[in-house]
Amino acid sequence: MMDLDAIDRRILTELQADARISNAALAEAVGLSPSPCLRRVRALEAAGVIRRYAALLEPAEVGLPISVFVQVTLERQIDRALETFETAIQDRPEVMECYLMTGDADYLLRVVVSDLTAYERFLKEHLTRVSGVASIKSSFALNQVKYSTALPL
Repeated sequence: MMDLDAIDRRILTELQADARISNAALAEAVGLSPSPCLRRVRALEAAGVIRRYAALLEPAEVGLPISVFVQVTLERQIDRALETFETAIQDRPEVMECYLMTGDADYLLRVVVSDLTAYERFLKEHLTRVSGVASIKSSFALNQVKYSTALPL
């Protein structure tokens, strides 16, 4: 784990707001000259603090307006069953996020689809066919109240 100082945190905050910001503009925003700023960004990348850069798309504009939160319970929570489920989920592009959970369900998934028929197909052709799945509970998001990709630094 890298020890982040105040300037590193300002750099990260700026990059989370706009990953396409030029190094010159970033340096000015955080109070550095361009060369030291670039060295810090490269060090943050090398340390794994910055994993990657990405474009954030509007789901409805690309034909994926439906978000479904899916709770999955396995028959047995043993290493082999967990690995089987996680491997199967890795290959599904509809699954945007997957978390191993405490509580009633073993996993919580966020799935995006074009419509209810697409979700039914995902459920019947993929999720229910994963070995070891005991139960699936789906909740459909009606409205996205808040969505952020920026961590609170």
